[in-house]
Amino acid sequence: MDRAGQRIDNFLIGYWKKVPKSRVYRVLRKGEVRVNGKRVKPEYRLVADDEIRIPPVTLPETNTETVVPGQSLQRHLDNAILYEDDWVVAINKPSGLAVHGGSGIRLGLIESYRAMRPELRFVELVHRLDRDTSGVVLIAKKRSALTTLQAAFRAKTDVKKTYWCLVHGRWSDDVTEVDAPLRKQQAVGGERFVRVAPDGKASLTRFRVLKAYAQATWVEAQPVTGRTHQIRVHCQHAGHPILGDTKYQSGRAEQLCREMGLERLFLHAAQLRVPHPDSGAELVIEAPLERPLFSLLQQLSAGSAS
Repeated sequence: MDRAGQRIDNFLIGYWKKVPKSRVYRVLRKGEVRVNGKRVKPEYRLVADDEIRIPPVTLPETNTETVVPGQSLQRHLDNAILYEDDWVVAINKPSGLAVHGGSGIRLGLIESYRAMRPELRFVELVHRLDRDTSGVVLIAKKRSALTTLQAAFRAKTDVKKTYWCLVHGRWSDDVTEVDAPLRKQQAVGGERFVRVAPDGKASLTRFRVLKAYAQATWVEAQPVTGRTHQIRVHCQHAGHPILGDTKYQSGRAEQLCREMGLERLFLHAAQLRVPHPDSGAELVIEAPLERPLFSLLQQLSAGSAS
């Protein structure tokens, strides 16, 4: 099986390209998908010779319409390509664009790229970013590239992610890492959020101060583990929530955002280091900050100098 090592939920999301993720997880939860005759959890990883029973899934007629990205979005994504060869393409994803459709989102980065490159037979996300986070997203153009890169991401030893964030307050140079377990929770309204909890999953993020301003700090973050909202919650736990984070920031941080005119999450995937799926040589992909974030840093620097 060329899907060996892939999680069953990710396998099904790729198999049912137009099925919402919520539907995929519901089918798994109800035990309608069987591997070797047994129910499996979403995190189950496929192994060679697994026999998978997949139930038929139909969608309402309203969901069968193909959504095509507009010319403006296509031009933006074309200009946002950071690296491309026969194996992979790296795109500087804009904030506000989900990496894939589902859960009420009809069009994401992967659907847009497929529509832009209809000649490609295989196009799949290697990893994900939150919708409000900008920066490097890697897409595989061959199945062998996908499995090789996903194995590298799981091993973590040859993959290094670097993020930039602007946090509230003065981050101390002495705080170089946050080692705090994280647990997913669900609010009364159904919204998912993450909290530091003793019974959570081990989570580690390394930090480095890039520049301190009067009321904020530009910080580099390198997640060692890859938990949901990890950098955002670890910054909050350190007492310095990321500015523009409507889910985790404090009231004082929110007020500072209004004063700055910041209308988005200041979290950016600035660099990704991975082994190339063909040659194995280190591939370093860097994504420049979007103009509003770059301009804000310039504005803060000018204010600090005055």
